[in-house]
Amino acid sequence: MSERTALIPDSSEHTNGYDGGANTTNQPPFNITVRSVIWGILTTLTVAALVLLLFFQDSLPDNVKTLPWVGGEPKDSMIAALGILEKAPIIDGHIDLPILVRYGGYANNVSAVDLDSRMPAHVDIPRLREGRVGGFFWSVYVGCADPDAEGADFLEATWRVRDTLEQIDVAKLLIEKYPNTFQFAQNTKDIRSAISDGKIASMLGVEGAHQLGNSIATLRQYQALGVSYVTLTHTCHNAFADSCGLAPGKAPLHNGLSPLGFSLIDEMNRLGVLVDLSHTSDATAIQALNYSKAPVIWSHSSARAIHDVPRNVPDEVLSLIGTESGRDAVVMVNFAPYFVAPEGLATVKTVADHVEHIAKVAGKEHVGIGSDFDGIEIVPAGLEDVSKYPALIAELHSRGWSKYELAGLTGGNLLRVFEGAERVSRELKATGVQPVYDLYSKRTDIPH
Repeated sequence: MSERTALIPDSSEHTNGYDGGANTTNQPPFNITVRSVIWGILTTLTVAALVLLLFFQDSLPDNVKTLPWVGGEPKDSMIAALGILEKAPIIDGHIDLPILVRYGGYANNVSAVDLDSRMPAHVDIPRLREGRVGGFFWSVYVGCADPDAEGADFLEATWRVRDTLEQIDVAKLLIEKYPNTFQFAQNTKDIRSAISDGKIASMLGVEGAHQLGNSIATLRQYQALGVSYVTLTHTCHNAFADSCGLAPGKAPLHNGLSPLGFSLIDEMNRLGVLVDLSHTSDATAIQALNYSKAPVIWSHSSARAIHDVPRNVPDEVLSLIGTESGRDAVVMVNFAPYFVAPEGLATVKTVADHVEHIAKVAGKEHVGIGSDFDGIEIVPAGLEDVSKYPALIAELHSRGWSKYELAGLTGGNLLRVFEGAERVSRELKATGVQPVYDLYSKRTDIPH
């Protein structure tokens, strides 16, 4: 008889010391009666204990509440963070891997890039997996044109549209090169599907409307190629909007949005392309937030009240976001040390300070993560690359953030905002809103 079958009672043998033919009164022997009573008592006590655990968890001691079968969270914040990320992985609003492939010695040659091995900066597949990443926006960025060469009205031809198309090409080819890791995504349904399949959802974002060549028609073509957000400006003003620049005191050009900028937002709303306000001036951000029919994002910005630089969002703007204002948005915190803290002082704790401040002013449901990895030269201590996201989640858990609040931060808040933009797009199209055909007023190549 095998060990496994030995555990199964043989019906030909008497069990429990009971000889079935010895009891002529048809009553169970005393030992079986006692056993039945004992099991009944134990069952009653077990049910009572489960009721207490399920309905009175909050009053239980901490060491009991953290038992896994009670449903509480572990005391150890890193264990808690890893558990949260298992169910709600990171969706990063801004990673600059494509620009590394352009300028990092690869010359946009995707065949020369080995993401399965250690890459020179902050992002590769092993570290993405270690960091519990479920998705990110691949930034298809090219820099601002030389203002002297482009001219004050941005009319001198540049190669910015061509270069953007090359960056879209690089991102999509890398996604295709690693089909077991990445899954292209253009909407929230795609994102959820990719994460459900164990893939890293891969979205595209254009980091600056200077990459549109002054043309709303270009936006439509980018969207058709899979672009999910457009940042209204980078460090330069453009035909659509004013930038905050890099240093304080950048003189405005339009005092916020230009007339064409308002039209651009109209078309982004119609298409379901997210309006991204990172890099914009305060006036641009306020006007866009008030004007857009759809929720907006800051794909990679932090809090100015914590570190006073133009790239960060001031409380004046943060106070316009939230349930009381009726404006939905998500501010995805940037890890760039020069936007986070004075020189040499950026750490995972100071990044967490930015998260907490945005949450305090706008609400915890309006903050996310937009690291800027591969687009920054230095990193905060404790957030050296994409493998380190759990450290930030653990830090916030140790400060009292619940698993539900942290699941919003890691990606849930972004998905809600994205779904809001998709809903607005459907509504606009259903009511017959037509594409925007406005032309830049200073163009001379087309009569208008």
